[in-house]
Amino acid sequence: MTQACPRLRRGVVTATAAGILVVPLAGGTATAGPPVRPGAVTATPSPGLSPTGVRRLTPDVTRQIDQAVLRVMRQAGVPGVTVGLWTPDQGQHVKSFGVADRSTGRKMSPELYMRIGSETKTFTVTALLRLVDRHKVGLDDPVGKYVAGVPNGDRITLRQLAGMRSGLFDYTTDAGFRKALSSDPRRAFTPRQLLSHAFKHPVLFPPGRRFDYSNTNLILLGLVVEKAGGWPLADYLRNRVLRPAGLDQTFFPAGAQFPRPHAQGYTNQTANGEVRDAADWNPSWAWAAGAMVSNLDDLRVWARTVATGVLPDGTRLISPASQKQRLTTLPTSIPGAGYGLGIFEVRGWIGHNGSLPGYESLTVYLPSARTTLVVLLNSDTDHKGTEPSTLLGEAVTKIVTPGHVFDLPARAAAR
Repeated sequence: MTQACPRLRRGVVTATAAGILVVPLAGGTATAGPPVRPGAVTATPSPGLSPTGVRRLTPDVTRQIDQAVLRVMRQAGVPGVTVGLWTPDQGQHVKSFGVADRSTGRKMSPELYMRIGSETKTFTVTALLRLVDRHKVGLDDPVGKYVAGVPNGDRITLRQLAGMRSGLFDYTTDAGFRKALSSDPRRAFTPRQLLSHAFKHPVLFPPGRRFDYSNTNLILLGLVVEKAGGWPLADYLRNRVLRPAGLDQTFFPAGAQFPRPHAQGYTNQTANGEVRDAADWNPSWAWAAGAMVSNLDDLRVWARTVATGVLPDGTRLISPASQKQRLTTLPTSIPGAGYGLGIFEVRGWIGHNGSLPGYESLTVYLPSARTTLVVLLNSDTDHKGTEPSTLLGEAVTKIVTPGHVFDLPARAAAR
C-alpha cells in the first residue's frame, strides 16, 4: 500500500517543496544551460537577447512560453498553472492556464491563493535573520540554547540548521509519521510531535559535515524564533516580516485555514495512491518548514526582497551583513545548485520552490538580469521522477534566459 509522501524535502524554491527554490551565491553560477534530459521541454531558438541575457517578451516569445507551459501540463497531467515573468527592460508576462477546480471547471487565475510549501523556509529564515539584526540571537549560537532535548543540541548551530547541515534526521521520512499523516491528513500536529519523530532516530553525521535537506531543521528554527522573538511564529512573521514587506496576501495559517478564493489541489500522495483533492488537508505537519499560503502578486514582491534583502521602497528588510550570510552558499548534493541559509541558487536563479500535497510553487529571482519568475500549480504529482514545478521553470527559462536555465533534479535531493 502506498503511503503519503510528504515532500517538503524536495523543495530545494519553497527545493522540496513542500519545495524552491532556492539559492546560495558564493558557490558560483553556471553560464550555460544544462544538457537536455530525455523527454525534457525544448524551446524554439529565438534571437534578441538583451545584454543581461534576457529575451524580449515579444508576442512571438510569449507564444512560445504559453506553448511550452501547455506542453508540460499535458505531459505531467497538471490541472492548472499560473506563470508570472517580470523583467525591467524586456517586458512582463502573466497568464493562467487550465482549471483551478476539476469538479466545477472553474478557471485558474492569477489572484487565487495557493499553498506554497517549502517556500515557507525563506520566511522562517528571514524571521531568524531579523532577530540576528536585533542581536536577539547569533547564527553561531547552539540550538540547545533555545530548544531543549535536541540531539547534538550543544553543537548544532542556528547557521547549520538554516543551511541544512545539522545531521538531524528528517521527520517527514519517519515511517511512524508517514503512517499518522496518511491515515488522517486533516489531523493537527504540534512542533514537538514532529520533532519526536525525528529525535527517535540517531543523528546522521556530525554537525557541518555535509548538506542534507531536512525539514526538522526548520521546525527547530521556528521554535527559536518563538523563544527569542517573544511571539508565536505566526505573529512574529506577520509583524516583523510580512507587514514590513507589504505582503498582505501571505499567511501563516492556523490549521487547515485557507483564504478564498483558492485553487483546489490534486495529489496522489494518498494511502492507496488515488488522486484526491487536498485543499482542506491540514498543513500543520509542515509548520515552519512549509505551511504558508500566498498568491502571485505577493510572491513577485517577495522574490526580489528575499534575494536582495531590499524592500520595494528601497529600505532594507535585512541588514547587508545578514543578507551576505544568507547568500553565502555551500556545495550540495544537487548538481548545479548551492544552498545558503534557507535559500537555493540554481544556475544563477535565487529563491526556493515548494511542494505540498496538491500544490507546487517556484519563486526565483535572477539578479544579473533583475528578472523574477513565479510559477504556481495545483498538483504535486511527479512526471518521470521530476516535479512539475521544475519542468515548468526549465521550460520557461530555456526560452527567456537560455544562459540561465533553471534545472533542479528533485530526486537528487533525496537520500
